[in-house]
Amino acid sequence: MSLNFCTSESVTKGHPDKLCDQIADSVLDEILEKDPEAHVACEVTATTGLIHVFGEVSTDCYVDIPSIARKTVNLAGYNSPSCGFNGDTCAVLTSINSQSKDIARGVNESCEYKLNADTELKEKIGAGDQGIMYGYACRDTSTFMPLPIFLAHKITKELSNLREKKVLDYLRPDGKALLTVEYENCAACKIKKIVISAQHNEEVTQEKIRKDLTELIVFNNDVIPKELLNKELLVLINPTGRFCTGGPSADSGLTGRKLMVDTYGGLAKHGGGAFSGKDPTKVDRSGAYMARYVAKNVVAAGLASKCEVMVGYAIGVAHPISVYVNTFGTSPHSNEELTLAVKKVFDFRPGAIIDSFNLKRPMYKDLAVYGHFGREDLDLPWEKLDKTNELLERISLKKKSCVFV
Repeated sequence: MSLNFCTSESVTKGHPDKLCDQIADSVLDEILEKDPEAHVACEVTATTGLIHVFGEVSTDCYVDIPSIARKTVNLAGYNSPSCGFNGDTCAVLTSINSQSKDIARGVNESCEYKLNADTELKEKIGAGDQGIMYGYACRDTSTFMPLPIFLAHKITKELSNLREKKVLDYLRPDGKALLTVEYENCAACKIKKIVISAQHNEEVTQEKIRKDLTELIVFNNDVIPKELLNKELLVLINPTGRFCTGGPSADSGLTGRKLMVDTYGGLAKHGGGAFSGKDPTKVDRSGAYMARYVAKNVVAAGLASKCEVMVGYAIGVAHPISVYVNTFGTSPHSNEELTLAVKKVFDFRPGAIIDSFNLKRPMYKDLAVYGHFGREDLDLPWEKLDKTNELLERISLKKKSCVFV
């Protein structure tokens, strides 16, 4: 018997880092609404009484960045002095420059296009930067996401839900969760530990918080499946004993600091590039969405139990410099065979990805919290399972060609 333990984290929309991600993607959405061809690389930091929005933007339209930031902060729940941070009264600084001409040249007119005057339009869009992206899928859940991150997101969503619906009126916007799952022979079998940290007002007792969250989250079968609970389960709620001061007033926030929350909870590799605040010509974002799309279709087609897809890009070049599929020995087909099939079925050029997923539209602020993948609440094009038959046909053709050789 082989035992393994995997732990993943999720945070609420009031977490300072996630607050910054939401502001960055709200700015991006507002710009794309007016100018779908805009190039945006927006970063945000937040601290006590202050938000700073900075980065590079190339567009002819105007958006009111301070108003967008304040609205986002208020929607996250920081709309009164009692929360320690207030969207109506905090200072908002902006430092926005235009995109580098060297980067713009690579994005707008790829190196490959220059070499071939007959190349179609999609070849004109080069990768907005060099980098490595990873996508992942497995059979842990119906969403093809790893169970630890899937359940961690459910906990923090419910924590926010209890606050927003005023079921627990003492809750404040900041919060986070950790969840450890025990795997036996590569299959998830039970939850070992749950940690919940919930910001609260000054009056409520820790005993009440622990009682309420245990009842309404831990033993809520709509959040945690009953069959995964056991007598050995360790539950820690507000382990420091107090969490009154939260959000940017307690801990400075910054875009791109919750990469494992955004992706697969640490159960898959990450190339290092963040998503929020970046338009889709940035392959940190679009390339990662494509890699997830590929991995999910491979697993859904029954070609593997879990799949990780790596794709690498060079700035200004449309075609990726590398694509590799790894199924960790869970497929009857070799990684090389699956890689060849994937490269035939999927088009990894940034222009093709943007067109296929319709990425030049305002759609990103909802992705800035609770993850970019496996979202049952959003209709995301990279979550579709529309390439399974084509993959199976390609593998079948490969086998037939081998017979005749």
